[in-house]
Amino acid sequence: MATPTLQLPPDVESMKAEDVLRFCVQTFPGTLSLACSFQKEESVLLDLLFAIDPKARVFAIDTHYLFPETYELWREVEKRYDTKVEVFEGGAVEDKLWETKPDLYLSIAKIAPLNTALLDLDCWITGVRRDQSPTRASTPKLGWDSRHELWKASPLADWSDDDCWAFIKERGLPYNPLHDQGYESIGDTHSTVPGAGRDGRWAGTDRTECGLHAFPTAPETLEKSGDA
Repeated sequence: MATPTLQLPPDVESMKAEDVLRFCVQTFPGTLSLACSFQKEESVLLDLLFAIDPKARVFAIDTHYLFPETYELWREVEKRYDTKVEVFEGGAVEDKLWETKPDLYLSIAKIAPLNTALLDLDCWITGVRRDQSPTRASTPKLGWDSRHELWKASPLADWSDDDCWAFIKERGLPYNPLHDQGYESIGDTHSTVPGAGRDGRWAGTDRTECGLHAFPTAPETLEKSGDA
């Protein structure tokens, strides 16, 4: 789908999260979606996004190995916001493929479904924050995702854990109860343990990312045109 030439606000990096979301909703009507992994960041983003656009699109990748608490929150989110989360899933994988061939597992279970989810979008929203890991430290609030050839918004890029929790508590928002058990980052049952930041993901390995996000992505403040 061809996208028009886009001029980003010159002050995009100083904009509040809700203003970044509002800009995206107005700029990409119908071709914008939030990638939801049902962690504290998405608890914040869901509430902000639906306040701006009650019919906003949200998608999730179901690996079939998510925690029961994650699936329960998923159902609660759909009920609270009167929405239906779009589901994308990969093909069946061999038992414990994540141990024998982790890159192949991630390619099938996460990367392939994401590529499908992004096909009809001009922009996707993520909960990526700069302080989550060194690889994410230069994440822009809105930039061009050259890997997927569309825009990528991370409105909470400059938020801290404390910022997220303050917002959640102030609004009384539902959140994944695994956070209360020491899980700061939550993925599949077989590859997630309690830990600070992303230390609990793929513990015991040198892996920090599953391949859904490419870092760094330079901010785009000049005109950008192309296909998405």
